[in-house]
Amino acid sequence: MASQIAMVLLSLDSEEVGSLKEGVNLKKNPEDGKCYIIYKSNTGLKACKNQCKHQGGLFIKDIEDLDGRTVKCTKHNWKLNVSTMKYVNPPDSFLQDELEVEILDDGGLQLVELNPMDPWLADPREPLELQEGEVKVCIQLFSHYPTLKVLSERRPDVPIYVGDTVRPVFWYLEQSRVKLTNINIVPFGVWQDIDEHLRFMILMDGVHPEMDTCIIVEYKGHMILNTVDCTRPNGGKLPLNVDLMLSDFAGGASGFPMTFYGGKYSDSWKAEFVKNERKKLLNYKAQLVKSLKPRIYCPFAGYFVEAHPSDRYIKDTNTKNSAEDLNALINKHAPDIKTWTPKPGAVLDLGLALRDPTNSEAITNPPASAKIYKDSWDFDLYVDELNSAITSEIFKHRSWIQFYYTWAGFQNYNLVVRVIETDDDFEPLTDGYDYLVDFMDLSFPSKRPDREHCYVEVRHCEAPGKQLSAA
Repeated sequence: MASQIAMVLLSLDSEEVGSLKEGVNLKKNPEDGKCYIIYKSNTGLKACKNQCKHQGGLFIKDIEDLDGRTVKCTKHNWKLNVSTMKYVNPPDSFLQDELEVEILDDGGLQLVELNPMDPWLADPREPLELQEGEVKVCIQLFSHYPTLKVLSERRPDVPIYVGDTVRPVFWYLEQSRVKLTNINIVPFGVWQDIDEHLRFMILMDGVHPEMDTCIIVEYKGHMILNTVDCTRPNGGKLPLNVDLMLSDFAGGASGFPMTFYGGKYSDSWKAEFVKNERKKLLNYKAQLVKSLKPRIYCPFAGYFVEAHPSDRYIKDTNTKNSAEDLNALINKHAPDIKTWTPKPGAVLDLGLALRDPTNSEAITNPPASAKIYKDSWDFDLYVDELNSAITSEIFKHRSWIQFYYTWAGFQNYNLVVRVIETDDDFEPLTDGYDYLVDFMDLSFPSKRPDREHCYVEVRHCEAPGKQLSAA
């Protein structure tokens, strides 16, 4: 079975992207003549193949749709709302498969399709009955580096499987001094047999295929789907009716917009922004679970916390969804799906839960003595590493700053950034760096240019995670 790959179907340069109109844009690949639809709105871009799912007809703009969201098939007048990718005439007939829109550094874009879209259908197996205690799912929440370090000391030869991403998961393993000797890189979308009954398959993320993955584990024909925290796992094409589905729920760990100040970035604006983002994520996850119809659903990826004292403001303002929030929404809209709100150390007996979802013995809660390591975290491991990097010789030479930006090659954007080195209270250091970068031509001017431009001011201190920006 061939591995799953990400295929580029259409490329547009920055000028072509800039010429896209609000609403429906019909595009043709000049190399193979295949046609695509790109829908532009204030929330971003969506795309699909220009091919009706009914009998493969070509779509044209629907002149009767004043909102500019609908296209009409030239064969039988079927209509597709490209803003939702739902067919509206006849209603409830199909859902159009979306293509991933990948924005490039130079302002261009690519339409990407994962191929094949549903590799788990290869070599299907009939489910066998699971006995009590045969399959247990335990939620253990780890921090990557300390966990791998302890694992390397206890069992360096433990088999570890990772997807064949462009940016390998263990890129910096050697520099980190973690010694693991049995790392196996596997192709995407191919079953990996562990024994007669157990196998797994790693799938790529549609938005970040170069670095993000999710996984399907199958035992005796019973599937467990773990989308982890992929932005759009497998391009949104996922198996239906799995026995257990696990996903993220909380929301981003990004410092935006919490570390921004000035202009519109008031505390009330930030609170409203975060509230809306949380709500959108909840609705998206609940709708995804409802559409996939797993027998059991568990929100598990999102129990992180900004624990360092210097991140207190981000922790207080970047409030996140809870697992209970998401499960309550799923219970409301899809009551037939059993939801499990886990605790660290809790155990789900899959055989018992599948046989009788109401069986209270299917879930074992953690003992009262279970340790929650985030409540007593040792930061020295990370802070010492940061401090040693900050005192590196290269930071004593201003020329290395320009060398870095030139090496990164990010340019042709009408953006000017000012970087100011500060102390822990964001007050400029007397001998600290204070410079401008003009990303239009990668120059380092002494003052802001006269032309209209986007501007970001970054005050950066040495404490972990501390960065304050003004836009």
